[in-house]
Amino acid sequence: MAARTKSAKDRPSYRCTECGWTTAKWLGRCPECQAWGTVEEFGGAPAVRTTAAGRVSTAALPIGQVDSRQATARPTGVGELDRVLGGGLVPGAVVLLAGEPGVGKSTLLLDVAAKAATDEHRTLYVTGEESASQVRMRADRIHAISDHLYLAAETDLSAVLAHLDAVKPSLLILDSVQTVASPEIEGAPGGMAQVREVAGALIRASKERAMSTLLVGHVTKEGAIAGPRLLEHLVDVVLSFEGDRHARLRLVRGVKNRYGATDEVGCFELHDEGITGLADPSGLFLTRRDEPVPGTCLTVTLEGKRPLVAEVQALTVDSQIPSPRRTTSGLETSRVSMMLAVLEQRGRISSLGKRDIYSATVGGVKLSEPAADLAIALALASAASDTPLPKNLVAIGEVGLAGEVRRVTGVQRRLSEAHRLGFTHALVPTDPGKVPAGMKVTEVADMGDALRALPRRTRAQAPREDDARR
Repeated sequence: MAARTKSAKDRPSYRCTECGWTTAKWLGRCPECQAWGTVEEFGGAPAVRTTAAGRVSTAALPIGQVDSRQATARPTGVGELDRVLGGGLVPGAVVLLAGEPGVGKSTLLLDVAAKAATDEHRTLYVTGEESASQVRMRADRIHAISDHLYLAAETDLSAVLAHLDAVKPSLLILDSVQTVASPEIEGAPGGMAQVREVAGALIRASKERAMSTLLVGHVTKEGAIAGPRLLEHLVDVVLSFEGDRHARLRLVRGVKNRYGATDEVGCFELHDEGITGLADPSGLFLTRRDEPVPGTCLTVTLEGKRPLVAEVQALTVDSQIPSPRRTTSGLETSRVSMMLAVLEQRGRISSLGKRDIYSATVGGVKLSEPAADLAIALALASAASDTPLPKNLVAIGEVGLAGEVRRVTGVQRRLSEAHRLGFTHALVPTDPGKVPAGMKVTEVADMGDALRALPRRTRAQAPREDDARR
């Protein structure tokens, strides 16, 4: 007699204890949250269901008849944040702001909460990490007090939804989504299942009430947004709040934006009295001197669409150890190493390989685009020969391993920004396009041309080690 086959109710089912993902067979690693050893048997396999056609909420319309005025953005009162958002917050939009601890996320959003609160548009600020009195102290310090800003300290999802019914805000700020939990879902706050449930409930509430929502998100030690990847797909806008906690500069980048472009960057300055937007942040990245100093070179970097003038500094000293030091700050170590190799092989500067080399940027800005290669190379060459570069000079261009200077995007925009700030000379790749009136632009095809455009001592080969001993 044939063995009786197991029904779907008899077959075991498996579930991930971290994120709640279910499957009909056991796996050593959860495909959803990538955790090892968390898939366990918990009961019968889920029954297969089919969904019948039901009633529609609204009839389908030709796209030309859809009213787009409901998606008009409302300014937040913080210009730099509105720049990144594409004009402001759209009713019903859900924004996820992520950043490292202590970078200033709560300070920025509390300032936004106070400035966005008006008679017609209330703001509800829910904190799950601090008490209401602690948030009030910060609000007094940064002058973020408003009669239409409501504050609540809650970690229960049902309580947060009850506050929405009582206050009826136009803007909800939750700090943070990892601290709120639903009593109907198993797991600790911040777990995969809890984050998914809390975010889903708040997204549904935002769409139903036409309420804008700002969620604060934590990041992992690798810098990625903590929680399930599904969270980034569910929200409408994902913003990254960046900055060195030891520097004043903070940058807000758009990673995802359903209502605008993602190539805008907002610049802020964090200080004792709060955080303020910087419409012209280039002054933070420059050192004002009466006379030029060897080892410094200026460049223009593009942060999204915004050109920023930044300063690259280099210092070379005799090494006291067999393996010379290579220290960078704000620059990619690999790019600096490439520029050292190009200068030694193509520029005939032979002493760099035997000296300690330190390179950095000013003001905490990070230069990662290839357009800063020429400025890095010239700063290193200037430091090696102890010869300052000409005053009011900027260098723009990517340097290849063959020593050629390649074209980069936005050269005209970069030159216009440099000219606006008073710089009169520029080294750029060939064919830069339209040049601002009154600015002297020198086109360089390779590193040889770039070094020949500088004072004569810069082109001279640095003294060799045996000459230095004499």
